Amino acid sequence: MPTLQVAHHVISPPFRQLPTLILPFLLAAASASAHATTWVITDSHHPVHGQPDRLILLDAAEQLETELSTDLPTDPQQAASLAQQRLRSGGTDLQQRLADAYQGITDAWSLGITKIPAIVIDQRYVVYGEPDIETAQDKVRQFLQGQP
Repeated sequence: MPTLQVAHHVISPPFRQLPTLILPFLLAAASASAHATTWVITDSHHPVHGQPDRLILLDAAEQLETELSTDLPTDPQQAASLAQQRLRSGGTDLQQRLADAYQGITDAWSLGITKIPAIVIDQRYVVYGEPDIETAQDKVRQFLQGQP
């Protein structure tokens, strides 16, 4: 996985070039939503403050794999057998955690996230480098209202 750098800015949405008659309607619709969905995409070294709707830790899969491979024997067949046993003993909970970890990586990649921490609002607006969810949400609100 490439090293991600921390930056600080808001990516403008694609509708920024729409006619000025449509833009106020879209802004009113955006502010009328009761709750913007907030995702945090980061890793264990870049914590974010606040409670997101979804937390994606990009290093979660690696951490789970490390747990599964700790103290494996050097013999490949024994190591494979023990790893399979650990997967089975972890049950559906472990399998779900692995699936969620890889799904998070896929979702971050599909959104085009390039730096962490990234706070994503409604899967449309991204604030990079801000470690506080509420501050990031305020920045997006200000952006939508046309304030600096």
